[in-house]
Amino acid sequence: MAAVELEWIPETLYNTAISAVVDNYGRSRRDIRSLPENIQFDVYYKLYQQGRLCQLGGEFCELEVFAKVLRASDKRHLLHHCFQALMDHGVKVASVLANSFSRRCSYIAESDAHVKEKAIQFGFVLGGFLSDAGWYGDAEKVFLSCLQLCTLHDEVLHWYRAVECCVRLLHVRNGNCKYHLGEETFKLAQSYMEKLAKHGHQANKAALYGELCALLFAKSHYDEAYRWCIEAMREITVGLPVKVVVDVLRQASKACVVKREFRKAEQLIKHAVFLAREHFGHKHPKYSDTLLDYGFYLLNVDNICQSVAIYQTALDIRQSVFGGKNIHVATAHEDLAYSSYVHQYSSGKFDNALFHAERAIDIITHILPEDHLLLASSKRVKALILEEIAIDCHNKETEERLLQEAHDLHLSSLQLAKKAFGEFNVQTAKHYGNLGRLYQSMRKFKEAEEMHIKAIQIKEQLLGQEDYEVALSVGHLASLYNYDMNQYDDAERLYLRSIAIGKKLFGEGYSGLEYDYRGLIKLYNSVGNYEKVFEYHNILSNWNRLRDRQFAVADALEDVNTSPQATEQVVQSFLLSQSHGAGRPCLG
Repeated sequence: MAAVELEWIPETLYNTAISAVVDNYGRSRRDIRSLPENIQFDVYYKLYQQGRLCQLGGEFCELEVFAKVLRASDKRHLLHHCFQALMDHGVKVASVLANSFSRRCSYIAESDAHVKEKAIQFGFVLGGFLSDAGWYGDAEKVFLSCLQLCTLHDEVLHWYRAVECCVRLLHVRNGNCKYHLGEETFKLAQSYMEKLAKHGHQANKAALYGELCALLFAKSHYDEAYRWCIEAMREITVGLPVKVVVDVLRQASKACVVKREFRKAEQLIKHAVFLAREHFGHKHPKYSDTLLDYGFYLLNVDNICQSVAIYQTALDIRQSVFGGKNIHVATAHEDLAYSSYVHQYSSGKFDNALFHAERAIDIITHILPEDHLLLASSKRVKALILEEIAIDCHNKETEERLLQEAHDLHLSSLQLAKKAFGEFNVQTAKHYGNLGRLYQSMRKFKEAEEMHIKAIQIKEQLLGQEDYEVALSVGHLASLYNYDMNQYDDAERLYLRSIAIGKKLFGEGYSGLEYDYRGLIKLYNSVGNYEKVFEYHNILSNWNRLRDRQFAVADALEDVNTSPQATEQVVQSFLLSQSHGAGRPCLG
């Protein structure tokens, strides 16, 4: 059943009563706290509507008050509005609540198991809210306090609680790019799983394996991410919370995309979108999560126009829920910026892409330290856009300024990636490739060649000879040799290799083929091979006709199954497609 619409539509008399209570807030403050949670929340929401944020902050910073407010679960959407407004106003309510909870856990360390169990359960709710709201550092503190309570009793119930706590902790550490700590958290969860197994108990591992898949994906360990997503899918059973099922489907889809298993990815992400929409509603953050991953799929299968539309919808949802300077909004801005950049690459109209890239950076730098890894991708996207704007600029001084700014952003992104992942990583290789393109625009051709070769070598070793990422770098090096270094034989060989990979992965209508075809036309013109010029003009014309017929779906959301398979069928279909001899992966 779809989630209830979360809007402020109280009855007139009721609204009048709430307004009267708020008007006399100073005198009735203590009495308000004795009201049922739904009525109490409505009073606080009216304070928010009237802009009385200092008074609202005073209420929400008290742990007992906020605990009661959290019980008004059907108003969670409105609670996010209030909470974000307080954070934007400078009331550090997230850290105040996390610190208060941590102190409470210290106080009850000697209390009986029932008291600790109650605190752990509340910690899961509080930490879950902070995590959903994007305040990962504060959520991490809450879950660490819960974990500490779990370790005080060496018994089955607390082993189960510790596993659940580790899953939640791994999620927020993934979100905050604390991957090394995330690996430690996974190993700790495994140790509790083993304890349970030795005593004849079994905990479902779907959520844990899904989070590990997300961690490995973020580190560009794509083979391992893919193998663990299979393990997560095997753990999906009847009765599992819908949120867990949706998240596992999302992660498995992304793992399939980077392994170029597009049909599997499509089935998984479309089912995730359907489940999220049906269960949570079309205004819920979880639905926006699935849309971002659907946009990722569409972008990677070259349905760029539709990916932009999906990313815009996801951003609209997140802005309506969180508004303000929120990390979830920032990531949606970044995804939309990059897809818009790709979509408008031929037209050169990058205003919209630049707006979203700058908005993402502004939000992230407002919330997080200047050396946070989340900035690497946002800076990279902005640098790519600035480079294209500079190339089309007719003012030499402006062009040089934009290219230098792009250079500084790329170098910053590269350093952040190397610090987090090391030299031998796909993300690092992407940054080398981006610098190669930039150096070509700056007419530093030897430096450009060096960067492209470095990118190709890393990508080939990690992804194989025929991966999409390899084709991108090969095509960029071909362009350098063709347009600026007159190394036509090398350029021709690289163009043909890039074309072969593109056709194999995406078919004859792949958008990236245009740049390779135009490059070959220019190359053959330069060497006087006019027969080849004519041949590739015809190929380019056929490609244009094919593109006109491709992706005829007017709305990608309409393409999501209207009569979907049951989740059990989707899972079984995916698992049956896997090799029967595949073994359990190891954490590398």
